[in-house]
Amino acid sequence: MRVGFAMCGSFCTYAAVFPVLEELSRKHTVIPIFSDAACQVDSRFGTAQENRAKAEQICGTPPLHTLAEVEPIGPKKLLDILVIAPCTGNTLAKLAHSIADGPVTMAAKSHLRNGRPILLAISTNDALAGAAENIGKLLTRKHYYFVPFGQDDALGKPTSLVADFQKIPQALDEAMAGRQIQPILLQK
Repeated sequence: MRVGFAMCGSFCTYAAVFPVLEELSRKHTVIPIFSDAACQVDSRFGTAQENRAKAEQICGTPPLHTLAEVEPIGPKKLLDILVIAPCTGNTLAKLAHSIADGPVTMAAKSHLRNGRPILLAISTNDALAGAAENIGKLLTRKHYYFVPFGQDDALGKPTSLVADFQKIPQALDEAMAGRQIQPILLQK
């Protein structure tokens, strides 16, 4: 299977996402895709260059990170599924409103033209606030599937949700079969 694996700027989750990228790369051909933030921003969780190098080492190819690089995904039918992990509130909003102004959202738009699945692994501090509407829109939209998610710190960050990234492989299999993995809401 050909898996697109798009990473957005929720840098605090990269330590949980990279092992899943490694697992998928052992079983599938994985094409990494980086958002502008993932490609360019250094954070306390690592530099952009380190993250790009790690993705390239795992997947065997450098991350796609420009509109020109990702636009052919749809016309050339390059992917069977697109995983977006972590999927930030910003990316959720753009997907919900069909905005394709960056590498990840353009990859999604291009991929959707073929009616193939997109798997979202959310990580956003405003999921139960401003991003809730966008999550709701995407939950009802054809070809979008979610990795199970829950509150990561209900008392300290009551509106924050994060996916269980370890469930990406199982959620991917379900999405490829046209099913939403259940339960979608996790309890801790």
